[in-house]
Amino acid sequence: MRRRGFRAWRRGFLAVLLATAIAAPLSAAARPEIPAPAPAALPPLTAATLPTAYAANRADAAEAARMAAAHGDGHRASADRALAAASRRLLAFDGRGAGQATEVLGDFAHADHIAVLVPGSDTSLDTYARFHAAAAALYADLVHRAAPGTRVAVIAWLGYETPATVSTTVTTTTRADEAAPHLRAFTRGLHAVAPPQAHVSLVCHSYGSVVCGRAARGLDADDIALVGSPGTGADTAAALRTRARVWAARGSDDWVAHVPHLRADLFGTTVGFGTDPVAPAFGARVFDAADAGHSGYFAPGSASLTNLSRIVLDDLSEVTRA
Repeated sequence: MRRRGFRAWRRGFLAVLLATAIAAPLSAAARPEIPAPAPAALPPLTAATLPTAYAANRADAAEAARMAAAHGDGHRASADRALAAASRRLLAFDGRGAGQATEVLGDFAHADHIAVLVPGSDTSLDTYARFHAAAAALYADLVHRAAPGTRVAVIAWLGYETPATVSTTVTTTTRADEAAPHLRAFTRGLHAVAPPQAHVSLVCHSYGSVVCGRAARGLDADDIALVGSPGTGADTAAALRTRARVWAARGSDDWVAHVPHLRADLFGTTVGFGTDPVAPAFGARVFDAADAGHSGYFAPGSASLTNLSRIVLDDLSEVTRA
């Protein structure tokens, strides 16, 4: 009896460690509500309506920048202003609160291979430049590696409210469960615009891998690649119940390796994300990420970025395994 009590206590203690391990390396102060216009009312997305969507969302970002500046938030105003530039292709934009945006790099309406990048915690309009840099690095590497005549696109999908950096939400699937139906709907919508033969891959970083795990069942994708993942909320890749091939990688310098891979019930909430996605027991296709740190999976020239590009390009024989 005493031994069972100790095990229960240990599981709870490890769950607290999980919260600390995920939240402590991240830092961002809570920000007050920032005024912004409501998202633009747009027609259903098709190849023909893309220019209208891009223009309307850029206009919204410009208005959000003006409102943020008037509110005295120069940092948010600068972030919104960058997204309002004529070169940006925004499928969606919402400047309210932490903010959301979905941005296209390349021409996904004619792409043969499309990567959807799903970010983790501490991603918002305030930190969007960092997320955009990862998407741009992946896009540049895809363009470099694609065979002549092969068209590629990357979509940076900040389509959900990511967990607060220091909060209990970052250790549960709550935000991922809220995001999952939106990610499923988005991938379905992609196929209404992209060519029928387009190969779609989801590249899911950190807490974004929890989102992809919760959305996996019924997700219209060919590959799901998890990098720097604390877990997916499932015990095995098979339990995700997806037709997509499931990949996973973690660099040797990623602190997520020290996060306990468990699930425990605390105060009526399930904390933790289950089996380590790079463990043999999970059953993913584990690929090499060399010495990548938690924020280093998209570093130009890195093993992880090279292998992610090979997965997106469906060049599976070239993917180096861990």
